[in-house]
Amino acid sequence: MATRTSDFPFTIMDVVELLRLHIRRRSPDYIYADCPLCGSQRGKLCINLTKNAWCSNCCGDSGGMLALYAKAQNVSNATAYSEICDALLMGGFAPDREAKRQEHLQKEAVLSERAPTQVLHQTYSTLLGLLSLTPAHRKHLQEKRGFNDEQIAALGFKSTPPSYLCRSLTAKLIQLGCTVQGVPGFYMDDNGKWTVKFHQRTSGILIPYRNLDGMIQGLQIRLDRPLKKEGDPPDKGGAKYLWLASTSKTFGVSSGSPVHFVGDPCSRVVYVTEGALKADIAHVLMNRTFAATGGAGCVTQLDSLFESLRRNGAEEIIEAEDMDKYSNKGVSQGASKLYLLAKKHGLSCRRLTWNPNYKGIDDWQLALHRKNKTKEVTDMAFKRMTFKERYQCGLCDLSAIDAFIQEWEEAKDCTIPLREYLGLTDFEYAAFLQGGENEAFRQMMDSGRMCQRFRIYQLNLQPGKIIPFAFSGIDELRKAGYEQPPASEYCLVYDGSMIRPQTQSAFDVLERILDCYNDDLPADYHGRSVSISDVVELYDDENRTYYYCDTAGFVPVKFSPMLAKKGLPTGAKKSNGVE
Repeated sequence: MATRTSDFPFTIMDVVELLRLHIRRRSPDYIYADCPLCGSQRGKLCINLTKNAWCSNCCGDSGGMLALYAKAQNVSNATAYSEICDALLMGGFAPDREAKRQEHLQKEAVLSERAPTQVLHQTYSTLLGLLSLTPAHRKHLQEKRGFNDEQIAALGFKSTPPSYLCRSLTAKLIQLGCTVQGVPGFYMDDNGKWTVKFHQRTSGILIPYRNLDGMIQGLQIRLDRPLKKEGDPPDKGGAKYLWLASTSKTFGVSSGSPVHFVGDPCSRVVYVTEGALKADIAHVLMNRTFAATGGAGCVTQLDSLFESLRRNGAEEIIEAEDMDKYSNKGVSQGASKLYLLAKKHGLSCRRLTWNPNYKGIDDWQLALHRKNKTKEVTDMAFKRMTFKERYQCGLCDLSAIDAFIQEWEEAKDCTIPLREYLGLTDFEYAAFLQGGENEAFRQMMDSGRMCQRFRIYQLNLQPGKIIPFAFSGIDELRKAGYEQPPASEYCLVYDGSMIRPQTQSAFDVLERILDCYNDDLPADYHGRSVSISDVVELYDDENRTYYYCDTAGFVPVKFSPMLAKKGLPTGAKKSNGVE
């Protein structure tokens, strides 16, 4: 372990103890604790004992030991220094306290140095070669993630083995000439035997993290059952991904949170997102080059990769972090650091946005690729609409009735009378027979429909600005301290109208608006796809009603349109794409 030096009469470990941080994992030079800044309980606060520094991988913040105490206690650095010294008996450690601290450190597990790149690749590749992929996991990768069998094989996905095979698998690797010491996940058990850290409760799909040369540098597990901690509220989701690591074990080693790369090493443009599985999916669907970090705040791991990419001819980085970069401070800060890192290496950097109904770029791309199937179903439903239904929805004019009649005449197996086929009542059909598009028939058709006017308001999202409830439901809005949507945070992006049946409810109209202004946006529409947290106004000459787009439908709300900005934020682009 490296010697810790400090100009202060205390170390960062003393600050950790004073703040009573819950330590999750230890190594000789690092500890991982719950973050006191954002409240995350997943051990994402990395504390460097050698440098007396810290970095939060959940909220993206970092600094020295004074900053950690100051931010956690909401005091200045000067006050932090004074309070720490007071708590530690002014001027330094009490002798018995320092002795106990050293004794405690000596009892920690002895860890291994991380193995070289080639060793990691050989051991992990051989391990994956000994494993299989269960039918359930294959089905998930095919149906939920969009991969085919060839892609699954090329990317190297495998299922975690049962825990009772851990020791025999490790022995087999050693027999095959692989080195396991220094490889994350492997360690020596209490019986002095080498094994690997797989457990039933952490079973799932193994996802390889590869470097620029395609060599595996780490494995992540996509868990079958998310891990939740005791005391977590029922609505809080558990951890879905877990690194294969062995920091708490004898001769174990940390994962190191390697960066994943997939695509052309000499690509001019490289997309950056969070998570290897997400990057693999987007790469397959978009045929673009991707780099992926283990977490939104782990951008410093991209430093050496960007330098290599620049030497290979890269010119531009596309930031493609999840859409919660507009509502999550940690993700937003990580995205901002990505710009600075790209600039450091002389690379331009731009932000990619998409339909915010999809959190990740993989979700968005999967939805687009599945849209053809959905379109077929939609087209079938459209074809089943009668002439009257289409006319009352403004989807055709009166002259379209001739095409319906021709369709009816050519349908060999149709036994429905023409009147029913057109969807007309006896009176309407009688009026039609008097002369096709006569005035009486037109008046009857028009009496069943009306013009619905509406306005769409969307959050004024600018780079670096955080709105906690952005693209979230009404519950998150209220958790952020609002009873109603704050109109001052919104922009009026569209004022339009549509023809609808007189009998159609307001909520049916809202669903039509949601369908019409999503992905395939009309030429005169200049906002984002309508999504959660948008506000839609339905109005006429006498009444105005406002609805918040919630996770499951629309919720009536109060809204003050005079406070909303007019038009898009400065610099915003139409639709979805690169800003």
